[in-house]
Amino acid sequence: MNDQARHATVVVWDAPVRVVHWSFVTLLPGLWWSAETRQMDLHFTLGLIMLGLVVFRLLWGIVGSSTARFSRFVTGPGAILRYLKTPAKDASQPEVGHNPLGALSVIALLGLLSLQVGLGLFAQDTDAVDSGPLNHLVSWDTATAASEAHEIVFKLLLAIIALHIAAILFYRIVRKN
Repeated sequence: MNDQARHATVVVWDAPVRVVHWSFVTLLPGLWWSAETRQMDLHFTLGLIMLGLVVFRLLWGIVGSSTARFSRFVTGPGAILRYLKTPAKDASQPEVGHNPLGALSVIALLGLLSLQVGLGLFAQDTDAVDSGPLNHLVSWDTATAASEAHEIVFKLLLAIIALHIAAILFYRIVRKN
């Protein structure tokens, strides 16, 4: 194999996946900042944009390009265990796209983002001045619980994002993939 073939660039993610991914990356800090600074109109607007992106990505994972489809990279427990048992030096080819373990990260991130946006639709602040657009459909107690869960899920999301970034760095630096 010549040097050029060995270092060829392979496009794995299509344009919609890239746009959605980097939109998530920019929206999350904006959502955090707008909530922390009590700029709730901006927070609601960014939240609705996030909702649209999450729904789009979930649909694109079903009907999108081949590399965007969940059926291409989401595997069962057996494939994950085989992957974990395979030493890095025994892997004959680098993974193109998400490996079976990385697919869990994608599912966790999309699941938590879906939950986070869903909770935000029903949440309210302590005095119910600022409420999600569907807050009127639930009781005070449910809205309060949604608000508390909204904060907890955000912390879980940050943990999974940190793990996701650590895995990317591991694969780039240690495995050189």
